[in-house]
Amino acid sequence: MQRDRHCGDGLTVRGATGSDLEAIARVAEAAGQRGEWTGADPAYVGHLLRHGRVAVASDEDRIIGFGATRGIASRGGVTSMLCDLFVNPAQHGRGCGRALLGELWPDQSAPRMTFSSQHPHALPLYTSVGLHAWWPLLYLTGDVRAVRPPAGWTVAPSAPEAVSRFEAGWTGVDRSADHHAWARRPNGTGLVAALDGRPLAAGTAAGEGEGFGLVHLASAPRLPDAQVGDSVLAVLAALGGADGHARVCLPAPHPAVRPLLAAGWRATDLDLFMATEVDLLDPRRCVPSPALA
Repeated sequence: MQRDRHCGDGLTVRGATGSDLEAIARVAEAAGQRGEWTGADPAYVGHLLRHGRVAVASDEDRIIGFGATRGIASRGGVTSMLCDLFVNPAQHGRGCGRALLGELWPDQSAPRMTFSSQHPHALPLYTSVGLHAWWPLLYLTGDVRAVRPPAGWTVAPSAPEAVSRFEAGWTGVDRSADHHAWARRPNGTGLVAALDGRPLAAGTAAGEGEGFGLVHLASAPRLPDAQVGDSVLAVLAALGGADGHARVCLPAPHPAVRPLLAAGWRATDLDLFMATEVDLLDPRRCVPSPALA
């Protein structure tokens, strides 16, 4: 039986249920998170409820904050990723975020990570629970028609099952639930990139309007860094976003960043990769979803 945890100052933290979706959406919207695949989207929060852990903080019977984690498996074990942590701005300063982290991350010795926003409260909070700021994740947007496809690369649409099989074969990690969820988003489609006919990268593009772009891409471990960058360029060049525009989130050290900036793409925002260990993600190879990595 689920127990509520009383945290002082009238706050109670507990695990979320499907009946909390509307209240979570209200908190997300108050915090500026609106639209598809945010806390305001029941499909996104529902995915986290099924495959991760979601907690809410309440003042009496009113939900004023929420957070969510998801276990990201790797060959070295499981990393707990903080996917979301938002508090109604009118309730800031009461310790709600820290109380939610205490519920979601009870084991302070486990590998943990998040993509932190630039909110002034975020960095001190995450640092205080053992995370370090390692590198920026750039939100890059631009015209796919300005991206020159690297020689020898082809990109074809593919089913989520095939994309998941490729990623599992390369990384040992089953991301099938996520690829199916991403493919169900507006304009969602799986993609496989091949070099001289050999599949070497696979991922999913999705989103609507200015939010359309490459959500997640995995690559074969034997692929050199330069070709990892080429795989991203090949996939982006193959996308058909609204008015030719798309977006991708890349670590600043990623080899695809420099050619994209040279092609006129711009970093419109950034998050900070914060983690207990620097090598939980490889910034020269990963193309992560900020929400699910």
